[in-house]
Amino acid sequence: MLNYDLVVVGGGPAGMAAALKAKECGVEKIIILERAETLGGILEQCIHTGFGLHYFGEELSGPEYAAKFIAQVAETDIDVKTDTMVLDISDENLVTAVNKADGLLKIQAKAIVLAMGCRERPRGALEIAGTRASGIMTAGTAQKYVNIDGYMPGKKVVILGSGDIGLIMARRMTLEGAEVKVVCELMPYSGGLTRNIVQCLNDFNIPLRLSTTVVETHGKDRLEGVTIAQVDEHLRPIESTKEYIECDTLMLSVGLIPENELTKNVGIGIDRITNGAVVDEMRMTDHPGVFACGNVLHVHDLVDYVTLESQIAGEGAAEYILGKGSSEKVYVNTTTGNGVRYLVPQRVNIKNENDVKLYFRVGRIFKNAKVVLECDGEIISSKKKVKLAPGEMENVVIPAATLAKMTKDSTIVVRVEE
Repeated sequence: MLNYDLVVVGGGPAGMAAALKAKECGVEKIIILERAETLGGILEQCIHTGFGLHYFGEELSGPEYAAKFIAQVAETDIDVKTDTMVLDISDENLVTAVNKADGLLKIQAKAIVLAMGCRERPRGALEIAGTRASGIMTAGTAQKYVNIDGYMPGKKVVILGSGDIGLIMARRMTLEGAEVKVVCELMPYSGGLTRNIVQCLNDFNIPLRLSTTVVETHGKDRLEGVTIAQVDEHLRPIESTKEYIECDTLMLSVGLIPENELTKNVGIGIDRITNGAVVDEMRMTDHPGVFACGNVLHVHDLVDYVTLESQIAGEGAAEYILGKGSSEKVYVNTTTGNGVRYLVPQRVNIKNENDVKLYFRVGRIFKNAKVVLECDGEIISSKKKVKLAPGEMENVVIPAATLAKMTKDSTIVVRVEE
C-alpha cells in the first residue's frame, strides 16, 4: 500500500498542469499515473503548430508544448509512473493500478485529479452500411500512423466529420502526397475552429460539403469507394443526392468521447451533454476529494484552455488536502438559456471569494449575437460578439461581488440573444 496526498490519473497536458499547480500550492506527495509509455498525452502525435499562443505567447508544436511541462515535472519531486493503467477508484479514494514493473498497485490518496482525456467515436457508433474493409479508421489513428509510425494509410482519402483532427489530417495527408477528395460534415456547420477551416481546407482547395454524410462503404478486402449523400433537416439521407466517390481510405472525425469509465464506476454524477463529470468552480465532482479537468471533463478546442482549467483543479485539490479555502459551501446551479448547449462548471459555491469563469458552447452558428449573463434576474454582463460557432468554446465571468450578494435560492443563467 502506497500513501500519497494527491494522485493524478493521466499524464497529458491536463494531468501535468494540475500536478504542478498542486505542488506550487504546497502539496507534498504527488504521483502521476499515465497508461502510455511517456508523458505528454495526445500532444506527442500533434506535430503541427498552433499550440501555446494563449498560455506561452508563442506558437509551438504539440511535442514542444508537452516538453515544456515534462521538463517542469522533472524539476520537482513529483513521482511519475508511466505504462500504468488505473483499474479502479474506491469510495475511500483508494486507487488500484497495474503495470509491468510493480504488478498490482494500491495507492491511498487524500485527493484525486481525473485527467484521462478523450477517445474518438469509432465507426461502430455510426452504423454505416458496408463491409469491414481495411482503410477505414479514425483521424487520430491515421495521425499516429503518419506522424509517429511513418506509415501512409492511403492515397485517395475521404474524411467524414469536420472536427479539428479531421481538418488537420486533411492538410497532413495532402502534404504527404495523398489526394483528399472531400471532407463531409453531417451538420450544416463545421465542428472545427475557423482558423483550421481556412488553413487546412481553403488553403489547399479541399472541398467541404456541409449537410452531407457517408451512407455506404464499398470494397471487400480494401476500401474501394464510398457513397455520400446530402441530408435533410432531420439528418436523413436524401436518396436522389447519392454520389459514389472512389477512395482507398475513409477517415472518421466524428466527435470525441471523454474517457469517463473510472468516473462512472465511482458513482460520480455525469452531465449528459458534456459526457463529463458535474463539477463546481474548483472542478471538484460530487465525490469529496475527486476533481476532474481537461478533455475528460468537457472537450476543449485549445490545449491552452486545458492547462488553465487544470491549474484550477490542481489548486482546488491543494485547498482540499491542506484544509484551506472556503469551509462553508453553498451551491447554486448554473442554467443554460437560449442557444447555449452546456455550461462548465455546473454549480458554483457562492461563498467563493473570487471571480468565476463559466465556459460554454453554443448549439448552432450565430451571425450577430450577444452573450448575456443573468444572475437573479439582473443582467451582469452583456458581451457583444459578432459570430458564435459550436466548434469554438466561449466564456463569461461572474464577478466576486455578484457572488457575494447571492443566496442558495439564486439563479445563474447564460443565454444568447440575436
